[in-house]
Amino acid sequence: MTYCVAIKLNAGLVFLSDSRTNAGLDQISTFRKMIVYERPGDRFMVLLSAGNLSISQSVREILQVERLKDNEGDEGITIWNAKSMFDAARVLGSAIRRVHDRDAVSLQQAGVDFNVSLIFGGQINGEGMRLFQVYSAGNFIEATPETPYFQVGESKYGKPVLDRVITPNTPLDEAAKCALVSMDSTLKSNLSVGLPMDLVVYEVDKLQTDRIVCIDEHNPYFKMLHDNWGQKLREVFDSIEDPMWDGGQTYVPLLVGSARSLPLRKITTPQEKLI
Repeated sequence: MTYCVAIKLNAGLVFLSDSRTNAGLDQISTFRKMIVYERPGDRFMVLLSAGNLSISQSVREILQVERLKDNEGDEGITIWNAKSMFDAARVLGSAIRRVHDRDAVSLQQAGVDFNVSLIFGGQINGEGMRLFQVYSAGNFIEATPETPYFQVGESKYGKPVLDRVITPNTPLDEAAKCALVSMDSTLKSNLSVGLPMDLVVYEVDKLQTDRIVCIDEHNPYFKMLHDNWGQKLREVFDSIEDPMWDGGQTYVPLLVGSARSLPLRKITTPQEKLI
């Protein structure tokens, strides 16, 4: 499995992916899940992938040369000449459908679902940054101020901290820290996600970035973050008062009635009705 997250902020974009893939418990490998497409001054794009590895690799390969033609005489839109990120996302969707047309029937006959999930984002000169989540059918949705991040893969473990911290106004470096905490939480709880991971941070309107790093278990910053996050969580947990069950003195009682619901009823005999 894998975990990828991308965040769209007013200040820029953050992309983070792990590199573990597995086919059973005894077949674990390392494959990069992120590709950066950059033509400085013209366009900057990042693709994150999760799902069936053979499908995602095929999509990435075809995306390099895919031309989307709206009319027969068109030159065709590619990710390198698209005038907008929306059109670039359409090209990605076309590449997915091309792989589906080629492989879906054979995969189905082998009992394998056509499963790929992608995040595609960046900026093309002349428009603002955009971020898309792209599905197996080639359709996609776009990030909004209300939903400024996307996840693919093992998303549930790292989602709570993103929901509590991330807004469009979050500073870029703070968002990168939050993404790393999100990944650390996922690494802690799921063995199918593993190091090393790739982190890319893009500043709005730069149309290029040098903030690219591969993070392994020896990375000093990530080791510090991992240790401090665990320690601070424990400290906060210990600072919260335990619930009182015996009528002891407290300003925050747990045993109070609900204004809308009755307490749970015990069933004590076979004759009692459940409802």
